[in-house]
Amino acid sequence: MPKTLKDVAIRAGVSRSAVSRTFTDGASVSDKMRRRVLKAAAELGYSPNALASSLTTGRTKLIGLVSNNFHNPIFLEVFDRFTRALQEKDLRPLLVNLSDETDPASSVRMLRQYSVDGVVVASSTLPPGFSKAFRDAGMPVVHAFGRPTSSPEVHVVGIDNIESGRMAARTLIARGYSDVGFLGGPETATSTQDRLHGFLAEMANHPNIRVRHSFADAYSFEAGRREMLRLLADDPAQAYFGGDDVLSIGALSAIGECNLTVPGDIGIIGLNDMEMAAWQNINLTTIRQPIRHIVASSIELMTEMLKDPDRLPESRIFACEIVERGTLRPLKAPEAGATLASG
Repeated sequence: MPKTLKDVAIRAGVSRSAVSRTFTDGASVSDKMRRRVLKAAAELGYSPNALASSLTTGRTKLIGLVSNNFHNPIFLEVFDRFTRALQEKDLRPLLVNLSDETDPASSVRMLRQYSVDGVVVASSTLPPGFSKAFRDAGMPVVHAFGRPTSSPEVHVVGIDNIESGRMAARTLIARGYSDVGFLGGPETATSTQDRLHGFLAEMANHPNIRVRHSFADAYSFEAGRREMLRLLADDPAQAYFGGDDVLSIGALSAIGECNLTVPGDIGIIGLNDMEMAAWQNINLTTIRQPIRHIVASSIELMTEMLKDPDRLPESRIFACEIVERGTLRPLKAPEAGATLASG
């Protein structure tokens, strides 16, 4: 039979309340008493019951980890990092799939049933209304991969998607492409909107370059493949900025199906630098999103809010970088006889 708190109390010769205080964070207990109780617990092989402890403290240590992108392989890495980081903080992740959810109030009711202590929204496509609904329900909330603003209503951690669109545009311009396209995810997603906005803004400085854009119905391999097949059947561009790695990999598949080569016939640059992007048979040039830093910063904000629920919301923005691989033509060589400007 599992050993109980009462067994530890008898073994240590102390009251049950002393044992309870020993295993309750922040409770008052002397060092001598703590050593005595922990020694007895170790001898008996006792482990405190987390559910019973939550009844005493009013804290479940459950953190709702909410997303709707379960079809995107990048979130396997995201969830792996979040769950391990939460567990290292002695918190318990509760994974919640909102792929078919459209009502924030319904999501709030579900998380309340589990008495979560906080919520991490890990999605770039869930509307901001979900994060605000959790906040309005009194739950500490962090929106990871959300849209940062100068006056956030909840804590937001992510990247500047507008700047990432500009980075993609500058990369294609530097390689001499004169006809480019943006292949984005769902048009309603703020990440899609911002990446397209930055891409078009940078391209506007180069009126000699033809620019078009299109959207897939999801951030998924199949959606990227379908949209690229549609584009190839008409008048494809020389190169595309795929608004996400998994879309770009789907596009690469479609290009191969049409017996075209990358980057010989068409160039592709993605965004995220998911593990699969570096596979030898994919070798995708992409923009690296610093997922490790975004996850770590989100966990830091969550643990701080658990101590101080009134902490004012902030936006934390992390820089991206280009990862050169093999799906774009080489950098355009300087013209013969060109010289560097001095001064």
